[in-house]
Amino acid sequence: MSCEVDLSIIIINWKSADFVRKCLTSIYTNPTGLNFETIVVDNASFDGCGEMLGREFPGVIFIQSHENLGFAGANNLGFAHSNGKTVLFLNPDTEIIGPAIREMWSFLESRDDAGAAGAKLLNWDLSVQTSCIQRFPSILNQILDFDCLRNLFPKSALWGTWPLFADSARPTPVDVISGACLMAKRGVLANAGVFSSDYFMYAEDVDLCHKIQKQGLSCYCVPQATVVHHGGRSSSSKPENNFAAIMMRESRLKFMRKTKGKLYAFAYQSSTVLVAVTRLLVLGAVLLLTAGRVHRSSIGVAFGKWASILRWAIGLEVWVKELERKSRGPVTSVAV
Repeated sequence: MSCEVDLSIIIINWKSADFVRKCLTSIYTNPTGLNFETIVVDNASFDGCGEMLGREFPGVIFIQSHENLGFAGANNLGFAHSNGKTVLFLNPDTEIIGPAIREMWSFLESRDDAGAAGAKLLNWDLSVQTSCIQRFPSILNQILDFDCLRNLFPKSALWGTWPLFADSARPTPVDVISGACLMAKRGVLANAGVFSSDYFMYAEDVDLCHKIQKQGLSCYCVPQATVVHHGGRSSSSKPENNFAAIMMRESRLKFMRKTKGKLYAFAYQSSTVLVAVTRLLVLGAVLLLTAGRVHRSSIGVAFGKWASILRWAIGLEVWVKELERKSRGPVTSVAV
């Protein structure tokens, strides 16, 4: 029965069995004092993860999906098989540090206004991963989304990352908690409909946090809970590739359309045209003025990315719609 399980931990695997092993090891070597279950969903990667779990973690519940359901579908499948009063969605490329799970769980239990909680995520070198919390996307914070501005004004309300730099370690309400480590009460998730499959990638956690807050609840960053996230993006990470850059903006467009209406979404897409054109002009000017002698390769990569973004913003990247259409097929899965 659900009342017997304090916490369900759901991990999605896609060709990342080695990461799953390290993640599970970190969970079981840091006692929580909770009665918890762990569920691993293989997203049709068939990489031997199930066999590894059977040998090394026989207590883990393994679910084999025969189709790649995406982030939302696979997590929702795991949720449907879970029994915990509280649920932790955890990326396979994370490692728990100390009592992080207990810290988040205890906080959620202590606050009636808390619908969800997230840890402070760290990069592999233990630097803070600023992408672990964020503001809901808006036209303004997307227009001004420059690395130099984020570095100069890390505590600006535009980005919503100021709690990561605050002197206080108290849990703080935030707009969005990263789906890499998101803990929420079961009833809250059920009322929200868990993760939306409207997005191909990137905005599922944003959408879920918005639905939680529509219930009159808050999403909290719990900074005393720390988790290493190996695959997360940080200020020192490599730039987006063209595919990621386009899909991220497509997801933000969908979110704005759902939450702020078609006119606002159109204004965002139009503003992206202006931003892309401006970036391309600046990059072109740098190439001309320096005769291609300064960072020519990196400027070329950036030029290609923003050219793709411009094509998307004016509706020429038709493959985006086709990709999303193909991703919505029938779901077949079997629990093991």
